[in-house]
Amino acid sequence: MEVYPPIFQAPMAGYTNYAYRQIVREFGGAGLQATEMVNASGFVWLDEHDCEHPDRLWGIAQEPRPLAVQIWDNDPETMAKVGRRLVEEYRVSVVDINFGCPVKQVTEKAHSGSYLLRDPERMYAIISRLVEACWPTPVTAKMRLGCTRDSMNYIEVAKTVERAGASALTVHGRTAEDFFRGSADWDRISEIKQHLDHMPIIGNGDLETAEQVLFAYQNYNVDGIMIARASLGKPWLFAQAAAALEGRAIPPDPTIEEQRKIMLHHYDLVVERFGVHRGTMLMRKFACCYAQNKHGARHFRAHISRVETQEQFHKVVEEYFPKHAGIDAPTNLEPADDRESIDPICNLS
Repeated sequence: MEVYPPIFQAPMAGYTNYAYRQIVREFGGAGLQATEMVNASGFVWLDEHDCEHPDRLWGIAQEPRPLAVQIWDNDPETMAKVGRRLVEEYRVSVVDINFGCPVKQVTEKAHSGSYLLRDPERMYAIISRLVEACWPTPVTAKMRLGCTRDSMNYIEVAKTVERAGASALTVHGRTAEDFFRGSADWDRISEIKQHLDHMPIIGNGDLETAEQVLFAYQNYNVDGIMIARASLGKPWLFAQAAAALEGRAIPPDPTIEEQRKIMLHHYDLVVERFGVHRGTMLMRKFACCYAQNKHGARHFRAHISRVETQEQFHKVVEEYFPKHAGIDAPTNLEPADDRESIDPICNLS
C-alpha cells in the first residue's frame, strides 16, 4: 500500500473524529488519515453486550479510503480479535497499534500504550499476532522514544517492531514522561532508520507549518511525516504541507472570515451526529483550537467555553472570534529552501 503524499494525520483521542477528518479531507493533502484510538477490550465488551460501537468509530463504514484505525490494549488475542473485525467488517486500510499514549488511565491502569515500551517482547507478541490476524491489511505501530529520559530504548523497540512484521513505525520524538513538554528530538528519530532493514519510519512532533514539514522530510532520515496538534486549528495544514513536498507554491491560510465559516461547518457536522447540546459541548474545545495563535484568542476562549446552545455558539463566534491572525510559535526546526529530490510516496506494503 502506497501512501501519497507521505503525510499522515495523527490519531488524537477526543479530536480526530469523523467531523474533523471530513474537514481535513475537504482541504486534501493527507495521504493517510486515522481515527481516534479505540480500546480493544472495550470494543469486545460492547460486542458481547450487544451495544452500539463507540463514537470513535463514527463514520468509518462509509468514509473514503485509505483510513487507519488505531487500537490499544496489552493482550495479543484481544487485539487480534478486534483487528480482524476492523479488517473484515469495516474494511479499514491500516490497523495501527498505540504504543505511545502517556496518560495514566492507559499506562498505569491498563498497562498499555507507552507502558509497553518497557516490555519489547510483549510488543512483539501483540504485533505478530495482529499481523497474522489482519493479513494482508498492513499493521503499523506508533511509539515514543521510551518511557523516561533515562530509559530511551527506541532502537531496541524499533527493531522489535520490524521483527514482528509491522509495515511501518511512527515515532514521536519525546518520551512518555515528557508528555508534550520540551521539544521533539528529531535527531533521535532520524537515528532509527539506519538500524532497520526495510521498515518505513514516520516522524512526528512539533510540526506547525508547511516549511517545517518540508525541512523535517528533507533533513531527517524518515519516509513520512505525521502532523498532529497543530492541525486541530489548521486543518488546511496538510494541503499546505503537500504543496511544499511537491515543490508547489504553499497556499496561504484561509482568511479569518473563511476560517469562521470552516469552524461553523465543523460545528454543523458535530451537531448532526451528537445533537445540539452534546455537539455544542464537544465543539467548544475545537473552537478554542481554531483561535490558537490569534490576537484576542484568550478573550474568545473565555466566552466560547461557556456556551451551551446553538444560538450562543453562533453569537460568540460572530462577536468574539479573533479578527486578526497571530504569529506562529517558534520552533527548533528551520525551514528548507531546497525542494528538489523529494520522493513523496511512503510504501506500507
